[in-house]
Amino acid sequence: MNTFAFSASPTPALLKAKQEAEAKGYVFFTNHDEILSKAKQEGKLRVVAGVTRSVQATTEAFRKRYPFIDIHAETLSGLGDAQKLLLEIKAGVAKDWDVVRPPTGYHTELAPYLSKVDILGMVEHGILEIPRQMIDPKNRNFVALLTRFHVFAYNKNLVAPAQVPKSWEDLLKPEWKGRKFAIDVNPLEVAALVPAWGLEKTLDYARKIAAQQPIWIQGSSARVLTTVGAGETPAYFGPNYGGVKGYQEKDPLGVMQFVVLEPVPLRITIEQGILATARNPHAALLWLEFMAGAEAQKLIDKYEPLVASVYSKDSAAERAVRGKKLSVISWENNAIVDQWMGKIVEAYGFPKASTTK
Repeated sequence: MNTFAFSASPTPALLKAKQEAEAKGYVFFTNHDEILSKAKQEGKLRVVAGVTRSVQATTEAFRKRYPFIDIHAETLSGLGDAQKLLLEIKAGVAKDWDVVRPPTGYHTELAPYLSKVDILGMVEHGILEIPRQMIDPKNRNFVALLTRFHVFAYNKNLVAPAQVPKSWEDLLKPEWKGRKFAIDVNPLEVAALVPAWGLEKTLDYARKIAAQQPIWIQGSSARVLTTVGAGETPAYFGPNYGGVKGYQEKDPLGVMQFVVLEPVPLRITIEQGILATARNPHAALLWLEFMAGAEAQKLIDKYEPLVASVYSKDSAAERAVRGKKLSVISWENNAIVDQWMGKIVEAYGFPKASTTK
């Protein structure tokens, strides 16, 4: 972290950044010690955690880092709970929480209810240590802690080495026609190609994929991976990298294999922000900084597993896609993914669907 972030006398550049942020209605701290001191005064933190399997490990690590903060973290069990929380926030009855997360695809709806704290500005000036790509450049007060990317998984006993695709377009070849691979009718993985390809090319690709007569599935990725591993399904278009790697750990014969095809369809996820009604906003800033840092990101990779941010150096995702061309569902296009999915489903020849997974 830059040394001036802790100095008693802010630099002129830092004071200017603070003035500009405050003129736009944002809170801006010029000193990390000020955040720390006020967090000590608060002494508490109530978090709706974005992670599930790693929540105990990350909260224990945070407690060890900041023993003066009494932290309580809860997880949401699914989309229904997340949508319920959003409704409670809008109704003004969710005042016990400091840090919250929106349902997938709803971060623009939550934004008006968050504290206008200029996290991005403080990162740019060295006050907070968070990779800047994790932060919403428009609202400046959201942090996305995880990324997920999609791969092509296959059973090595059913797919010959020469047939393994080297690009997404390879799946349009004749040898892949006729129930040779499974693909979800809810096309999040195909929608994630739009940032790199554009919508029209992606829709054309979706029509051609449908013409390949794949095995249409809906629902659990884990269930489909099991059928691939069991030899019931030759291959699977678009499972999450972490899910495939998790299956491989329980696959002693190494039947399950995968390839990372370019452009790599990748999406940011698990956005967190500080509620405008937060009683402990300074402790909340320390939480967001901690969760975006190397220690927590390593714990996320260990327990979730393998979904730490691609913008966290040496995370599993960062290593897996290093040097590859990415197609990122990012802050700028997160809100229109459902529209893309609806058009892709139509291209498949099905009624509209917008369920994300």
